[in-house]
Amino acid sequence: MSIRLGYQIPNFTYPGVGTGDLFDTVAAQAREAEAAGFDTVLVMDHFYQLPGIGAPENNMLEAYTTLGALASLTSTIQLSALVTGNTYRNPALLAKTVTTLDVVSRGRAVLGIGAGWFEREHHDYGFEFGTFGQRFERLEEALAIIAPMLRGEPATLEGKWYTARGALNNPRVRPTVPIMLGGSGERKTFRLAARFADHMNIICDVDDLPRKVAVLRQRCEEIGRDPGTLATSYLVMGLVGENRQEAEELGGSVPEDRRNRAFLGTADQVAEQLQEKVIGAGIDGITINLIRNGHRPGIVTRVGEALRPLVLGH
Repeated sequence: MSIRLGYQIPNFTYPGVGTGDLFDTVAAQAREAEAAGFDTVLVMDHFYQLPGIGAPENNMLEAYTTLGALASLTSTIQLSALVTGNTYRNPALLAKTVTTLDVVSRGRAVLGIGAGWFEREHHDYGFEFGTFGQRFERLEEALAIIAPMLRGEPATLEGKWYTARGALNNPRVRPTVPIMLGGSGERKTFRLAARFADHMNIICDVDDLPRKVAVLRQRCEEIGRDPGTLATSYLVMGLVGENRQEAEELGGSVPEDRRNRAFLGTADQVAEQLQEKVIGAGIDGITINLIRNGHRPGIVTRVGEALRPLVLGH
């Protein structure tokens, strides 16, 4: 399993599109991405739109319901959340959910998972937020339950946060469902990725990538794992226009804390920047979102054509 070219859909508020047509617009993007050579479609696991992208009142679809629906409307593209908030679901239930997605999609699910971070969602929905350290304790326990269940092994754990007593997980359509961790923490996230993950999606400022890649390799070596067995990808905010002027207009509202993760220009200009700064830093794959205009037919295709040669060699 590898995510070489992913298309993330983080925005469900489209000018002129009513709620009745909302999912059709989402599905059209997924199908266009599949036709354009992307290998994975990803959605966020959030209940509110994120600060800097839109208001909390903006549309946000529940991740796994959306992915299940997309499974029936696509045929080859992998389906994942970037990333599932571990704090929002019992881990055994999450293993069952993603395995059911794998069955429904005939073996195309990827479990993207992270510790969770959006405090307002926890507060408003009644989920315990806890401290940073507690969320990572919970993630480690969750993975100890989820990983065997994805392999079809009964999971048993009497943990501080979670309990499983021989939890079974059938049916399954393949030996396991791949696990992708998302984040940038060098001490906690990268150690868990080395232990449990098939893929690491690194979320950080682009200038930090070479160091992150080096530390991730070190975490693998510390436990005797070949770093080449842990694939990597990088999440990009794409502000892609027909020309430079249009791209700059799209980029006018990018929040300060995401400016070093945003790439602006025509599709070819963005591809050139990614070749140098992301692929050149030792990252295997790229996941891009097109927050402002991905819903407009043709944009995803144009970006896919420009990015495919970077990661697929053709």
